[in-house]
Amino acid sequence: MVHAQDEFAGIRKYFRSGSLQLSYLDYGGDSLNLLLTLHGHMNDARTYADLASRLKGWRIIGLDQRGHGWSDHAPDLDYTRDSYIRDIYHLVRQELGGQPVVILGHSLGGANAYQFAARYPELVRAVIVEDIGADIHTDMSFAATLPERSPSLNELQDALRRAGLKAIGYFSESVFSDELGWGFRSDLQGMKISAELLNGSWWEDWLSSTCPILLIHGQKSFVLDPVQAAQMAARRPNTQLAVFEHCGHGVHTDDPEGFYQVVKTFLDGLPA
Repeated sequence: MVHAQDEFAGIRKYFRSGSLQLSYLDYGGDSLNLLLTLHGHMNDARTYADLASRLKGWRIIGLDQRGHGWSDHAPDLDYTRDSYIRDIYHLVRQELGGQPVVILGHSLGGANAYQFAARYPELVRAVIVEDIGADIHTDMSFAATLPERSPSLNELQDALRRAGLKAIGYFSESVFSDELGWGFRSDLQGMKISAELLNGSWWEDWLSSTCPILLIHGQKSFVLDPVQAAQMAARRPNTQLAVFEHCGHGVHTDDPEGFYQVVKTFLDGLPA
């Protein structure tokens, strides 16, 4: 189902995954090369809009994962690993015709990407994982303390600062305004649960797929440390590691040009 079109922002579409209506952006094009992008916690499909505007020869699909962006919040706070991965499966099968895709994911999206590849290898050509590990320890409990609405965008951003966050721009990407004020599109109560269910050791998933993987690591990241990033590349065959010395957790925002170049090089090197 098509909702709206903007030649620069892609076409917004919707589909069903179980009881939820989920949204995605289709940046168009007739290329048979499909790149599916998955954002991190409290972000949405537009997180890779800059990459989508520059990357030629690929049809790029950006999913608003459950509880994020224009997709439904799970009414029962269902943010399990299985549910996130089932949503990706429904998108690929229902909307993309079951054609194998390359998946690019940041943080939460990166873990979802490599876990999806482990479970559905026939649907995945390659994976790009941006700054998330195989041993994951995250804390999103601050999200439940954020206001549902603020009278201004500045005050909403001040709430992020009071929560101790530094990446204000990143967390401000998925906000909206209505007659009640400014708010976050993310399911604030569900983010804590989502992060808790993401935590754990997922080495079996990381090691069980065989497709090419590019692991992108920001050396100043608070999520993935350099030792683990090196171990992930060393232990898994067919894995490349790209380290960005001056970047933090969000390499695609800290160094958009460098991020674009390393992603493009990886994609250009994939077998047809």
